[in-house]
Amino acid sequence: MVSWLKDIWQLVRGGNLLIMAMTLWTMERWVAEPLIDRWYIMGHLPMGVLTLMILAAVFIAAGGYVINDYFDVKIDRINRPDRLIVSQRISRETAMWVSIALSAVGIICGVAVAVWLRTLSLAIIYVLTPGLLWFYSSSYKRLLLIGNLVVAFITALLPITVAIANAEMLRANYATFVPYTTCIKDLYFWLGGFALFAFLVTLIREIVKDLQDQEGDREMECHTVAIVCGDLWAKVIVSVLTLGTMALIGWIWYAWLPFERAWSSFATRYVLFGMIVPLGCTLPLLWSAKIPSDYRSAQILLKVTMFLGVLFSFAIMVEGRG
Repeated sequence: MVSWLKDIWQLVRGGNLLIMAMTLWTMERWVAEPLIDRWYIMGHLPMGVLTLMILAAVFIAAGGYVINDYFDVKIDRINRPDRLIVSQRISRETAMWVSIALSAVGIICGVAVAVWLRTLSLAIIYVLTPGLLWFYSSSYKRLLLIGNLVVAFITALLPITVAIANAEMLRANYATFVPYTTCIKDLYFWLGGFALFAFLVTLIREIVKDLQDQEGDREMECHTVAIVCGDLWAKVIVSVLTLGTMALIGWIWYAWLPFERAWSSFATRYVLFGMIVPLGCTLPLLWSAKIPSDYRSAQILLKVTMFLGVLFSFAIMVEGRG
């Protein structure tokens, strides 16, 4: 029983699902709600709606992970033989039905949220995302940059769905009330910033992952950045994206945010040491990597950086209250 549960946890990437759930909860409680409270507007998402949003994201993502392993059996036999579950411990047919069931539950939860908020945009996101994950696993991931961009885009949707949900609820409650319209702009600015950060860091990590998985990818004739451009140019592309992301974070923080910050502020120090510095530390790990296992350290640090980026919401909440 314990072994079976461990297999399921590994198959659906349980740790990643927990981070996704935490991200949605954090974006709502530590970003959206404080922004709404700033304008003295009564309009927080009910706990039931937020719970359904979290369940929708988690179940859809879990279904996506399972279908990805379904299509990647041959690749994983080469790249990750010690972690191969589908075809060894779970049949491919079972994996297919598990993926369909998980995705269906996620769609039902997501559509329920869309119906409650009376928004077509969220319904479209929750209905189309499982299909996008299916096509990613079956074909897009084998195309140059397309698969990387798809994964980065889907990751960025997490903060965006929180912005859409809160904006739709405010529209329903306040129509053209002026503070409400300004509040919606703030919501999309802040949550859009988190979405952009998630998109860029995920894109960087996906290309690093392609560098690590070249052996299996070549066997399946994948056209990843690492295979098409070679290790050197793939590392150059990752470095440019990383340096560009670091510069963009600093530029947005100092040039575009509406309140004054001093070097001594907690949020500013968090931006520097919790986001920019960890991103920069991935570059030495990347350039020193020689064999596939060497890239794992860079991948782990990028995951940590993503997690720290989510926790930046706590920093700005503290700053706002201070």
